[in-house]
Amino acid sequence: MSEKKQHWETVFTTKAENEVSWYQQKPETSLQLIQSCHLPKDAKIIDIGGGDSYLIDNLLDLGYTNLYLLDISENAIERAKKRLAERAKNVTFIVSDSLDFIAEQEFDLWHDRASFHFITNENDVLKYKSNVLSALHSKGHFILGTFSEDGPKKCSGLDITQYSVEKLEGVFEEDFELENCFTEDHETPFDTIQNFIFAHYIKR
Repeated sequence: MSEKKQHWETVFTTKAENEVSWYQQKPETSLQLIQSCHLPKDAKIIDIGGGDSYLIDNLLDLGYTNLYLLDISENAIERAKKRLAERAKNVTFIVSDSLDFIAEQEFDLWHDRASFHFITNENDVLKYKSNVLSALHSKGHFILGTFSEDGPKKCSGLDITQYSVEKLEGVFEEDFELENCFTEDHETPFDTIQNFIFAHYIKR
């Protein structure tokens, strides 16, 4: 087991869902961005590094029927399955590092909140972008929420990379058209504030 995978398996074994900084009972910003894409309810949507977040629950509540959840941690996936209970049958679960993920079909939307900033190596960032490109069909949507330059410098004991719109564009503008970008404060369960930058891209 890789050191990275071991780290996240431990996190999702030892901490309750509301004992991690990224916890949200209802991820309003992600839901609004996804709904703004005006996709049909059977659109293929994948949540990257979603852990046991409540995004999938809320998308099911909204009537989306073709959902995928990818996370490096099998413990996180099992927790999500247990919580979803009978509704888990409507979700395809994938245990994988996003850097190793090779999509077997094309998606309409790739969503990543609070996973991308853990990729700190430049070559790995380019590999991640390549995986997004391969996974999305032409004009597919890419929604990214990551730490801004006013956000934390570490998370879950790990180094992260902070982003500005210019830095995001440096990575993605060649292959994606930026539709929307803004920063937002996230209040953690510990009453601290983390500043995120959200970007909605469309594959060229």
